[in-house]
Amino acid sequence: MPRRSQRSELVRQPFGLRVTRQGGNVDRSKLRSGHVQDGRVLWSSDTVAGGDEYLVNLIDSPGHVDFSSEVSTAVRICDGCLIVVDAVEGVCPQTQAVLRQAWLENIRPALVINKIDRLIVELKFTPHEAYSHLKNILEQINALTGTLFTCKVLEERAERASEPQAKPNPEQGEQVYDWSAGLEHADDSQLYFSPDQGNVVFTSAVDGWGFGIEHFAKIYSQKIGIKKEVLLKTLWGDYYINMKAKKIMKADQAKGKKPLFVQLILENIWSLYDAVLKRDKEKIDKIVTSLGLKLGAREARHADPKVQINAICSQWLPVSQAVLGMVCRKLPSPLDITAERVEKLMCTGSQTFDALPPETQALKAAFMKCGSEDTAPVIIFVSKMFAVDAKALPQNKPRPLTQEEIAQRRERARQRHAEKLAATQGPPAAGGALEASAQGEETKGDEHLVGSAALKPLPEEGTGDECFIAFARVFSGVARRGKRMFVLGPKYSPVGFLQRVPSGFSTPPDGLPPVPHLACCTLESLYLLMGRELQGLEEVHPGNVLGIGGLQDFVLKSATLCSSPSCPPFVPLSFEATPIVRVAVEPKHPSEMPQLVRGMKLLNQADPCVQVLIQETGEHVLVTAGEVHLQRCLDDLTERFAKIEISVSEPIIPFRETITKPPKVDMVNEEIGRQQKVAVIHQTREDQSKIPEGIQVDPEGLVTLTTPNKLAVLSVRAMPLPEEVTQILEENSDLIRSMEQLTSSLSDGRNAQTIHQKTQEKISEFRGKLEQHLTGRKWRGVVDQIWSFGPRKCGPNILVNKTEGFQNSVWTGPAVKVSGEASRYRDLGNSIVSGFQLATLSGPMCEEPVMGVCFLLEKWDLSKLEEQGASEKHDQEQRDVVPEGQGGAAACPGSGEDRGPQDGGSEPSEKTPPKGESSLTDCYGPLSGQLIATMKEACRYALQVKPQRLMAAMYTCDIMATGDVLGRVYAVLSKREGRVLQEEMKEGTDMFTVKAVLPVAESFGFADEIRKRTSGLASPQLVFSHWEVIPSDPFWVPTTEEEYLHFGEKADAENPARKYVNAVRKRKGLCVEEKIVEHAEKQRTLGRNK
Repeated sequence: MPRRSQRSELVRQPFGLRVTRQGGNVDRSKLRSGHVQDGRVLWSSDTVAGGDEYLVNLIDSPGHVDFSSEVSTAVRICDGCLIVVDAVEGVCPQTQAVLRQAWLENIRPALVINKIDRLIVELKFTPHEAYSHLKNILEQINALTGTLFTCKVLEERAERASEPQAKPNPEQGEQVYDWSAGLEHADDSQLYFSPDQGNVVFTSAVDGWGFGIEHFAKIYSQKIGIKKEVLLKTLWGDYYINMKAKKIMKADQAKGKKPLFVQLILENIWSLYDAVLKRDKEKIDKIVTSLGLKLGAREARHADPKVQINAICSQWLPVSQAVLGMVCRKLPSPLDITAERVEKLMCTGSQTFDALPPETQALKAAFMKCGSEDTAPVIIFVSKMFAVDAKALPQNKPRPLTQEEIAQRRERARQRHAEKLAATQGPPAAGGALEASAQGEETKGDEHLVGSAALKPLPEEGTGDECFIAFARVFSGVARRGKRMFVLGPKYSPVGFLQRVPSGFSTPPDGLPPVPHLACCTLESLYLLMGRELQGLEEVHPGNVLGIGGLQDFVLKSATLCSSPSCPPFVPLSFEATPIVRVAVEPKHPSEMPQLVRGMKLLNQADPCVQVLIQETGEHVLVTAGEVHLQRCLDDLTERFAKIEISVSEPIIPFRETITKPPKVDMVNEEIGRQQKVAVIHQTREDQSKIPEGIQVDPEGLVTLTTPNKLAVLSVRAMPLPEEVTQILEENSDLIRSMEQLTSSLSDGRNAQTIHQKTQEKISEFRGKLEQHLTGRKWRGVVDQIWSFGPRKCGPNILVNKTEGFQNSVWTGPAVKVSGEASRYRDLGNSIVSGFQLATLSGPMCEEPVMGVCFLLEKWDLSKLEEQGASEKHDQEQRDVVPEGQGGAAACPGSGEDRGPQDGGSEPSEKTPPKGESSLTDCYGPLSGQLIATMKEACRYALQVKPQRLMAAMYTCDIMATGDVLGRVYAVLSKREGRVLQEEMKEGTDMFTVKAVLPVAESFGFADEIRKRTSGLASPQLVFSHWEVIPSDPFWVPTTEEEYLHFGEKADAENPARKYVNAVRKRKGLCVEEKIVEHAEKQRTLGRNK
């Protein structure tokens, strides 16, 4: 799976897919529309290459970080991958991302180090310097692999340590703790990249050459007389050859000995380039003759030396043979799929393979066998949907006529012409002129008929529209056209199906009872993907990549297709790029809104990473991974899917709201003293005066609110969570979501799945991490009292219930039997949680989500409600004692109004209100709704009485630049409020690698500006990293004499946090406190005022 389209030519040449002379260049004719833009590959495309012994499905994926989602969709359906690394740039952020994705999907990688020619032509390296540089690149990549391997071993060791230990044998004596990390016994010899293992190839795709050391080991074993096996182990590394003794020895750098890789391989390539670039014809002829090659007259006379190099090297060291040989030898076939990968694909979320039903576990054997028998279950995974023009489908293409059809049409035309002449002219004319003219007319009409018939497409519905093809792979069984399949949604569970349908069912798919997230479809069309072309198929065997038509109504982005409903859905794809850039789109002509809605729906289905939202304001929003991805999506929307002119808003920047501890120093870095405290208290009192009446706030920030009907009182306090806890909550969002699903299923009375032991261990480990970081007096017992997480019940905020008698925490769930008053008001507790969810979803500063805050519910007083309930119960008992006739008469005056028959019909519902609701009808609505609103307002005011801060999304920015433009790079970064973290020089080059963080809000146009300022000598890569608190207070005003002297009375210096808050509030239509004209002065001309 090469990363750039240029590299996809590495294995196409041997099968006639490409002319050899064009190797290494982008073939735009074989790529789908929109695949290549500005020399970048934007979407994945597939090509099938077949030989006598091997069938290779090659998927070419983009290298830009904004399109790493395309890499994720390709990795899922591959058995191995080719990671292409630039020999000059070395390891880039995208290299790390691709290697991590390959590791997570358990596929075997192979390495291609490309652009070796740049080391010769541009950097002017000597062979020994190039060897050191390549060795350094390999060490960096192996270091990344080693890091991934170490993390995996340590995680497995931690899992084994958490398992219940067996009882110690008393005969063994005293137990000794094992301090080893498990790395000593783990075998990692096959993980790393090394040329002597055959999983590294050195290439120059643009010049058409490439090699692995196997090629030279075979040649030199015959010339030198040393065994090929010995050369394979010593051609890479610090070894040198003693020609007199014909022995290979360890290199001694002090004696100036050259390594074998330099002496036997690189020096020959360097000498060839030197001869061609210097136009040394005698030396070129000598090299061509010694290698037994043929150089054509055209190439020999060509003025461009690159043409001669390509002509010689493509015959001497053809790149296609080197790469294809490595693919066939080192990358596994579908039959070699590992059991670990199968189990990982079948287990979603926190589920484990042992917890799956026996019918589901039996499918593992079908995965491993990859059989094509009729009895084998058909399992297909759709990794993405891609759009093609309906005219490009094989059934819609113009069908050329055969010779027999052309002859038949010619004969029919000749007969019609003869009949026409006989009917209009009577007897034939004596001369032959008329016959000749008739024959000429017949030929003309015949040619026109044949030409039009040959080019006329077959009539097909939907021609000219976009059709969706599913990009999929068959993991088991044979996919046949017309076969009925089950479509498994991401939330489908085979446990629920097996509970509804008895074992051994033989019902056809259409006759099954309705099961959630399960649908049936027909494989209408199967296609072989050949770049831009599609070829129709009747069946596809396991292990192959294919396209499936007719699934656009069943599959949104990805799905699992299976002939057996006991198969679980595959694990969702993991994307390296997080969608973070938002824009609002609208049509320029309002009447074209339906086309825009349809186009955005198609775009959402065609792109695996894009998100399409409709906000509460009615705006249609696109969420993309970056600036390049955004431009690609907008182009597709206007040119392919909607085909209308659209207006695009400025990027919508996401922010988060949080609170911090009170500052210890003021804005001029002076310790807060008595004078400052007086000023702060004075300012706090002013702020508190803005709080509406009826809300009590104590000096420690405890906010007390009463519901509108004065029956319930809530007291809430907000506290900032430690950064470590916030990070733990973000990392375990899937586990929190699983806990919430289990709790909701138990509260609804449904039969929930039994929690597997490993899932319980993960929950207890998560709880232990929280207890480890939430220490101290103020956090005592908080973890046990966690009521909910938010927003959306899985976010990085915590609701803690500190009221007496609380037992319904997230760890126990509603299954715990509680008695007395706690069970009576459980439904009202759901209203409290809902208010917390609403408060964390939109904070008080600018209606953005809240992050890293703990809300403590310290008081929940329902005594007035209980008193009113007791008094109503007493009144009801008294009414029951009154005789029936008098009861009706006594009820009317008390009601205060005459009730008709229709009013009387509502009395039973008023007498039996829902549990926890007040039976008294008032103008404020039901009590549950009042509690939601009161809890929301209490949380918002609790945030406002604390020091509020804004959190900005941050990019990690990796920039490669030369030393002479490094100052300009720093200037652009400082202008956009970036912060440099690290700067280091790449060994052996004049390139510097700068690592910085940059706010997403300041990143738009950053890449273009830095290229303009550096004349293209610096190239940034932006990847979303984390959320960071903006240190400045958005509501700060000067309060001390020092601050007045430093900032002035107006303090009109730009406050970045305030600027972001005002921008978001303006966009959302909220009130913004700003003065348009602060000091208006009349403009006058001094010349006239004399």
